[in-house]
Amino acid sequence: MFSFRTLILPLALGMATVGMAQSGESSSNPASTQAPAAQEQTTTSVQARIKQRREQRREQAIKDAYSHLYDASLSIGYQRFNLSNNLQRVTEWSWVGDFTRYFGDKVGVTLDGRGNYGTAFIQPTKEVDNVSHPAINQYSGMIGPVYRFYRTPRYSVSGRVLGGISYGNFSGDFQGVQANSCGPKGSGLYCDGMAFAANAGVIGDYNVSPNFALRVVGEETFTGYGTSLQPNPGFTLGFLYRWGKQ
Repeated sequence: MFSFRTLILPLALGMATVGMAQSGESSSNPASTQAPAAQEQTTTSVQARIKQRREQRREQAIKDAYSHLYDASLSIGYQRFNLSNNLQRVTEWSWVGDFTRYFGDKVGVTLDGRGNYGTAFIQPTKEVDNVSHPAINQYSGMIGPVYRFYRTPRYSVSGRVLGGISYGNFSGDFQGVQANSCGPKGSGLYCDGMAFAANAGVIGDYNVSPNFALRVVGEETFTGYGTSLQPNPGFTLGFLYRWGKQ
């Protein structure tokens, strides 16, 4: 009887110790599972704040660059001018000055002035047999809307459509040789004078700073000298300055 009790007492103590250990492990498990979840939530929160700050900086940079009231650009350009009577197209070099007033950060109205200068290639005629490469030039003034349809802090892409008038000088090298302003008979040159002008272009601006940008424009200019329509493709390269807050 004494030996039985002696065996029961250590057995009961051992079972109690095992139960307490299991209870301690079960009570520590929730803390161990909650710790990674809390750490993951903190990491996600930090990433969200970083993303939010980055987006705020981007929006502020866009606002700084495109909230100006005015901009002006000065460019040099290249154009292929279309002469009449199957004459060879003329390579012309250009200067272009633009002034734009914006109404909001996307829509504006542009005033455009430009001059184009080139040398035509014609067949010598009996009236003028010593001028086969006469200089020609045109001066245009146009106005129209511009729309900025893609913007980032670094660059933007816009489209514009312009309309106005152009003055062409095609007989300058024949002054003193003939009385009229239409070039020698049979030369194929247009007469000097006014004509309508239109321009459609895609504009790319690369921002060096919020106020200063480099500009490239791919464009097609249409003129109406004589009785035909002249589509004249070309491009311009220049710089842009912005000022005035809306």
